[in-house]
Parts: sequence; C-alpha cells; structure tokens
Amino acid sequence: MNGGAGAMAVAEREILAAAGLNATVIGQALGLLAADTDLADLYFQSRRERSWRLEDGKVSAGGFAMSSGVGARAAREGRVAFAHSADLRPHALIETAQAVRSMRRHGDAARTPAGIALDAPRPEHRLYGLDPAIGGENAAAWIAVLRRVDTLARESHCGVIRVEAGLRAVDDVILIAEADRGLAADVRPLLRLSIRVVVERLGRRAVGAAGIGGRHGLSGLTDAVIAAAVARAVGIATTGLDALPAPVGTMPVVLAPGYPGVLFHEAVGHGLEGDFHRKRLSAFAGRIGERIAPPGVTVIDDGSLPGRLGSVGIDDEGTPGERTVLVEDGMLAGVMQDRLNAGLMNARSTGNARRQSYAQLPLPRMTNTFLAAGTDDPADILASVDRGIYAVEMGGGQVDIVTGRFNFTTTEAWLIEKGRLVHPVEGATLIGVGHEALRGITMVGNDLALDPGVALCGKHGQQLDVSVGQPTLRIDGMMVGGRAA
Repeated sequence: MNGGAGAMAVAEREILAAAGLNATVIGQALGLLAADTDLADLYFQSRRERSWRLEDGKVSAGGFAMSSGVGARAAREGRVAFAHSADLRPHALIETAQAVRSMRRHGDAARTPAGIALDAPRPEHRLYGLDPAIGGENAAAWIAVLRRVDTLARESHCGVIRVEAGLRAVDDVILIAEADRGLAADVRPLLRLSIRVVVERLGRRAVGAAGIGGRHGLSGLTDAVIAAAVARAVGIATTGLDALPAPVGTMPVVLAPGYPGVLFHEAVGHGLEGDFHRKRLSAFAGRIGERIAPPGVTVIDDGSLPGRLGSVGIDDEGTPGERTVLVEDGMLAGVMQDRLNAGLMNARSTGNARRQSYAQLPLPRMTNTFLAAGTDDPADILASVDRGIYAVEMGGGQVDIVTGRFNFTTTEAWLIEKGRLVHPVEGATLIGVGHEALRGITMVGNDLALDPGVALCGKHGQQLDVSVGQPTLRIDGMMVGGRAA
C-alpha cells in the first residue's frame, strides 16, 4: 500500500498497522464478500472523542473515548447482508467477512473465493486539513475556552443568571476497501462549541442558545468567533424577555438567512434522498422534471464546500462529495444517491452515502443543503409584508417524510406589521407541508448564508453533522400556531 503523506498514511498508521492488517488480508476478506454480489465493501473506522462541559463557572463533565471497528457489507439485487466487529485483527476480519457470506449462501459456501488485488489509493481531497481536532492542548486550555464563554456572557448583560457551555471534539479516520474500486481514506476533524444562557428581569426568565462548529481544533476558536457566538445566545435570551404571545392563523412568514434553512432541510431535503424515492415513500417520487416550486427557487446539496461540517472529501462508500442540484429554478432536477440505491435505480452515486459509525449501514443522506440566493433585497421582503411573522432562529421540529407535513418551533421571532418589526413574539410554531411551502415562496433574498456549524440530522437512528442554509425568504399562506394575545 501507499505509504505517502495524506489521509491514506494516517489510516495505514492508525488502523492497519495498529491491528496488524495488510493488503493481502483485506483482499481475502473482500474476496469472501464479493462472490456473486453487486456491491461489496469494508468500512474501517478509528475514532477519538473529547468533551468538556462547564455550568456556572464550574466543570460539570469531561470525557475522552476511543473506538475502532469494521463494517462488512455485501449486496445483490437490493438484498444486503451486513456484519460489524470491534476487533480489527486479521482473523477477526476474516470471521466478520465469513459471517456476511454465511447470510448469503447459494450452495457454494464451502468454496473459498480468491482474494482481491486492491488498486492504488485514489487522489485525496483538499476540503479540510489533516490536523486533528484533539490536539496536544492540556485540559486547562479547553476549560479556559469555556470560562471565557462564561465571563463574556455575564459581562454582556446584568440579567444573566446561568451559563452553560460545552466543547466536543472528534477525530475520525476512515478507510474504505471496495471490491471494484480499491482503497480510499479520509481524516475528518470536528469541533463544536455550544452555549446556553438564562437571563432574568423582574421575575421573568428567557433562554438563548447558540453555537459554532468547524473542521478544526481549538485554534479555530478565535476571540472574535467566541464573542460573536456568546453575543448571539445572550441576544436571543434578552429578546425573549420582551416577547409577547405569537398570533395564530394563516399569514405570510419571512425566514431569516442561515439556520432557518433547517425547515427545508427537514421538510423537503429528506424527500429528495434516493432510498425514499426508490421506495416511492416521498411526495416527490417520480416527479423529476416537474415544476414543484416557483421560478427563482433553487435547492442544492453540496458536499464539496471547503471546511463545512457536512462536507465529505469522500462519502462513506468512497465516492467524492459533489454539488447536486435538487431543484433548479423551480423544477425538480435531482436526487441524492448512494451506490446501493443508485444501482437499483439505474442512476449514479452523488457522493451522499453517510453512516454514523462502522456499526451501521450507509444511507443516502444530506451534506450541506441550502436554498440558493435570489435577487430580492431583504429589506424589500420585510417591507412587502402587511402582517406576518419574521422567524430569525429555529428550534426543534417534527416532519413526516411520506406526507411532508412539518411543524417547527421558533426560538426568536418577530411580529411584522406594515413592513416593520413591531415586537418579538414567543410560542410561534410554523406548520405546513414541505412541497406546499416550496410553492408558497414568493420572494427570495440575495443574502444566502449557511448556519454557523450547529446543524445535526437524524435518520433511521443515525445522527450526523450537516450544514443548512438559505437567504431571506417570504412564504405566503403558512399556518402559524401560538397563543392568542
């Protein structure tokens, strides 16, 4: 195998050398998997994770964990056999492959297939660096960042009565061996800072939360970056102190740029994943080439954006991340695919195969999904609304993938009257159906922004880091739930 610089060298050192594996053993295991299959692969993973948590100036939790293992998969005509093992030693790898083979016996189980010669590793990407998120800093350096958050929050507003802050760093090293494409490797650093503050005034309390994330270590958390995140959390909380009950009814809703794009991620994006299309469980199934949104509405999934949490130099089947246009100028243009579903649909993978760990199967998943910028001035969008809601920050939500029905809470929202922001509101919930919300878009701003690195996505029990985004949008005819004034 190639011992040169880059992700492959890291994978060889941290996965193969540590377990005593080599190309011959991996080829033997692949040979067992690949006999009479459409798709066969091995997914090796080594993960290190470190976390610290501070509550009101005191360290409340801290931890360090390491894990490693391999997932073995073989598929034919849509039927998948899968096994995984936390033991990476050569004999255990062969036993894992034999377990998968035993699930697929066709009368030739006694025959020992020949091993597979692995091709040279593929070229490596430049979307993020190889430097680990968990560097050589001692515990004091990590805790100092959290104490800085606590100090900044309390100094920024006299009403802050509680501050919680957490740091989580993950270093993932993966190696993928495929029967038909050889070897591919990736090194994926990740760091997240989460902040939650509680403010009080005259007996009333409000909560604000914010965070940042990126594919870097502590060095990426500059003073300016930390200060901006703290200011955002405190700003949401202090705005909430003045909030009045949200109105209810059907009205125009303006979504702010950035994280509010999570609404379309959930309500539309999942319906454009290949497995839901193949099984015809999506409201968009079979509608490629049809108009599903007004002209000017374009939705993109792009796993090749440098430095974003959803980016994949290679996905979890070894396919490079790429830009996939899902909706183009209102027309349904594409679907996100992994190799398995693409093969069954006579299509190609778009680099969207993702998995939470070696112990789970890859699924077609979103990476960085956003509604592209339009031409409208954001100020004109607000000015166009006689009475409605301006949703600045989103909270949790629920989505039915089959029907597209959704409801999302807001954590910061304002009442719009005569084109002006009148006062903040609390309890506003946005209710609708994904494809109907798309059709309801009447204005698209020119201020596209992605979230600051806080988005997570769940599917079939697997949670992954993603990015979401959008420009300022006006959506007409949206149902707003809340408490009547």
